[in-house]
This record gives sequence, structure tokens and C-alpha cells, in this order.
Amino acid sequence: MPIKLSVNVNKFATLRNARGGNNPNVLQVAQDCEHFGADGITVHPRPDERHIRYSDVYEIKKHIQVELNIEGNPLEEKFVQLVLDVVPAQVTLVPDAIGQITSNHGWDTIANKKYLSEILATFKKAGIRTSIFVDPSAAMIAGAKETGTDRIELYTEHYAANYSTNKEVAIQQYIIAAEKANELQLGINAGHDLDLMNLQYFGKHIPQLLEVSIGHALVCDAIYLGLQNTIQLYKRQIHEL
Repeated sequence: MPIKLSVNVNKFATLRNARGGNNPNVLQVAQDCEHFGADGITVHPRPDERHIRYSDVYEIKKHIQVELNIEGNPLEEKFVQLVLDVVPAQVTLVPDAIGQITSNHGWDTIANKKYLSEILATFKKAGIRTSIFVDPSAAMIAGAKETGTDRIELYTEHYAANYSTNKEVAIQQYIIAAEKANELQLGINAGHDLDLMNLQYFGKHIPQLLEVSIGHALVCDAIYLGLQNTIQLYKRQIHEL
């Protein structure tokens, strides 16, 4: 099964919010990403709505045909209600603190087992596929299995930060993590700082990788290369595996 590319459109919303008004139009961006070949759209609303607004999510869901993945911290009641209202294809639970600039660690699935199990059951009852953001740790992946999640999303910042120095070493813990997830029959997603330089190598070495979610790097590339061309370049990295 080909690895799917889900484009995170948060940065387009950041640009819009910096100036006010509706330029760029985030809904149009999501539709264009779909038209240009994206397999899914990812949004990560935060309580201060500093990029994606909750209203954006409702509109995007109405007007795209590809999968919508909503990321966020379910400790926020507003986030939980948003997910239940919109009913995306997938919800990815991320342990962000309020005001955090970007995600920088996965869940402690052992310490938070009871809470995660309860909230995941709520989302799964609504027919939503579930995923938990985790570090590449066999223990945390085993803990994720105990919560009842459908998938995990491997937090890939460590891999990306060390790729240029020693890619063989950088990928090793992710291979072990993926093998553990496959053993437990958990679907595998991945995201954070994957880009045109390191994506293909990652995809080649992670068995049964289903989906990558990419935002910041893709948007930066699009500034120079154009959005349509950039999406196709990322898809090529996946399809040439």
C-alpha cells in the first residue's frame, strides 16, 4: 500500500492571521492541496487559535474529499467537541501544553493509559480512526496498544535532526519502534520535520508505514518551488520507494 501524504495547512493559517483578512484563503489552500495530489489534510487547532481556527476546521471538512486528520490535545474540551462535531477520518492525540510553539514529545502512554483509553473510546464510538503521537519507544508503543488506539504517529524530530550527521544511526530506533508496532498490529503514521531530503530514506526503512503528515517543510519549499510542484515532489519521494 503506498504511503499517504497528509498536508498540514497550519502554516498557511499563520500567514493569514499575521495580516488579518483572508489571504491566503486556508479553505482554498486545502482544496488546492487535494487537487495537486495530497492524500489528506491535517489541521492542528490550538486553544489560542493562533493559526488554524476552529471555524476553519468545520469549513475544510465540508469541502474536501480526501481524509481529514485533526491533531490536538484532548484535555481541551473544545477540541473534543470539535472532533465529535466534524467527525474526521482520523484524530491524532498530541500532548501539547497551552502556548506550546510546536509539538516536541509524545505521550507517556503508560502513565496516561486510563485517560487515553477513555477518550479514544469516545472517538472510536463516533466512527473516527484514532492515532496517538509517540516517541520511538517500544515501551510507549506497547502502552499505546493497551489504550485501544488504531494507530501511532512516530515523532520524527530526532531522526530529522540527526539525519545529515549519521542517517543509519538516526533511523535505528524508528525501525525498532516500527517493528514493535507491526508486531502489535498497530498502524504507523509519522511526522515532524520530515522533508524532501530525509523523507525517502525514512520511508524505505520503516516497515508498513501508512501515512506521513508534513507541514512546515512543505510550506517552506512551496515558497520557492510553488505549491503544486512541491506536493508532487513529496509524492515522488514516497512513490519511488
